Amino acid sequence: MIRIVDYGVGNIQAFLTLFKRSGIQAERASTPEDLKDATRLVIPGVGHFDHAMQRLNDSGMRPALDALVLEQKVPVVGVCVGMQMLAEGSDEGRLPGLGWIPGRVRAFADHPQSAALPMPHMGWNTLEPQPNSLLFSRGFDAAPQFYFLHSYYFDAADKKSVAARAQYGLDFDAVVSQGHIHGVQCHPEKSHHWGVQLLKNFAELS
Repeated sequence: MIRIVDYGVGNIQAFLTLFKRSGIQAERASTPEDLKDATRLVIPGVGHFDHAMQRLNDSGMRPALDALVLEQKVPVVGVCVGMQMLAEGSDEGRLPGLGWIPGRVRAFADHPQSAALPMPHMGWNTLEPQPNSLLFSRGFDAAPQFYFLHSYYFDAADKKSVAARAQYGLDFDAVVSQGHIHGVQCHPEKSHHWGVQLLKNFAELS
């Protein structure tokens, strides 16, 4: 069972609708009890890093999520701010992140190559998947298009964890994968057939 983590941040219904249209069973989880049958996890997120982390911490699901991901190795994908929460922390806030993938979230505005560009980075952009990236293992051409809306980006400590990059002034880590833990900065639920295929690949990971 794919469980969409509902901690009050993110468009849960969009993911439920997408999975349903793909014939994949998925349900929301808003309590630790809802997570007990999870074989996959999706952590959406929008807005400010500290707000999202505080809502997740206050939801009562944090210990269950840590156990599922870190001990039981249940596959998980974080989306947008949900991806940023996988990091150890963010320049946008003060709260620690989940720390599931080493790295830090940084501001485009603080980087000389992107500081003069419009913020947020909004709209369609091309992903450059790396060879053997699990989330891009089938159904993709060389330059898939995804929808973005963000002013901060994940800077992975180990670049071997980067599954795809995109360009906005600088080349940034747009998708990260470390074992069973994945994060995507773009919005697959808004990215038409490319987003559908990415989530189908996630659902079918062994």
